[in-house]
Amino acid sequence: MVVPSHSLPRSPPDLLGVVGRDLAIVGGGPAGLTAALALVRAAPALAARIVVIEKGAYPRDKPCAGALGGRGERLLRELDALPQTPFLPIHGMSLAGAGGVVTARLDRPIGRVIRRFDFDAALAATARQRGVLVLEATTVEAITPLGRGALIETSRGAIQASIVVGADGVGSRVRRAMGTPTGELRARVLEVDTERLPGEADDVLCFDASERDFSGYHWDFPTPVAGGTLISRGIYHLTREGGIDLEARLEARLAHRGLSLARCSKKRFAERGFESPTCLAAGPLLLVGEAAGIDPITGEGIAQAIEYGVLLGAFLPAVLAGEGSLDRWTEVVHRSRLGRDLRARSALVETFFGADRPAIERLFLDHPAVLRAGCRHFAGLPQAPFDLGSTAIHALPPLFRSLSRRARGATLARFPALVCAGKPPS
Repeated sequence: MVVPSHSLPRSPPDLLGVVGRDLAIVGGGPAGLTAALALVRAAPALAARIVVIEKGAYPRDKPCAGALGGRGERLLRELDALPQTPFLPIHGMSLAGAGGVVTARLDRPIGRVIRRFDFDAALAATARQRGVLVLEATTVEAITPLGRGALIETSRGAIQASIVVGADGVGSRVRRAMGTPTGELRARVLEVDTERLPGEADDVLCFDASERDFSGYHWDFPTPVAGGTLISRGIYHLTREGGIDLEARLEARLAHRGLSLARCSKKRFAERGFESPTCLAAGPLLLVGEAAGIDPITGEGIAQAIEYGVLLGAFLPAVLAGEGSLDRWTEVVHRSRLGRDLRARSALVETFFGADRPAIERLFLDHPAVLRAGCRHFAGLPQAPFDLGSTAIHALPPLFRSLSRRARGATLARFPALVCAGKPPS
């Protein structure tokens, strides 16, 4: 049972001392801020009992390609919290492989590209307007679980909270305080912004997976900057086979297009993929967003962070009222639409980036309905019956072959004698 901390002193942000809150959210990005907004929507009285701790000062730059799927847009609209900041509407996706290029468009937007610089600042302003204490330029230095709650030591003083939510990204201090392993599905990313070249679409997310010798892809996304349109270009590498030279690969790709990496401001960052065995709650601490894990195949994270926040907003009020247990958070995530989606994507990492990669590439290139289905999934739209049927018919055989091969490999690894004997051990 969570014990409320009403009796603890509450000081203004500039004179923290020891501040008491029932809920402290570490991280002021989409996951943490959406969690705060969803909680206030579910139970307005909670606003005065929540503090969000953000190490940066808004507006702060945040390396991110900025693609926000329609599902995330809809969730923020339902909270009346979708930021009115510059964006570019997206109508489709393209995928380049070694065998060609396929493009899919819908007759309505499937999402938007935003800049986290002003998007996160607008979300924080909305949270403040609704009564949430948002502490920016505040670094979390240590987190100590107590008998009841946890003590958070920050650069501006100590905060004691009954529940601590880790929404603090790939380097999550909350995750470390829980003793949760960093995980194996980690990615390195390098991103730059360049001018838009003649013929480049301003409403399509372009993925280039033609370089099959690493687990990842290049991207070219339109992005709104200073009232105009630039192109966010980058490389995503899921570090399963060791390191690669991201800069050299991106430099070669840009040079092929007549662009110079040396003239660009380079942004490097890391991402964490979701891994289903991970425990997302321990004592008074729990995880959301990239601290918990996002899509390891594409690195998509903004809409998923928002969905984590909404899910937490539905879960925590009962816990704060003493009618539920934080221990159920992992189960709640796994049983949700978000959890099912993330578990499926984690299970398919080897299929997309392993020996079956050429077959998956051909699946997309030969059957455009598969990419259209992907667009609708990104948008959070119901699937078109034809596209859904075509995807099922053409995708199931290669997926089944891939999973069967992996299962056989796991069996042989467990029983090496099968390799020679060709039959189960007696």
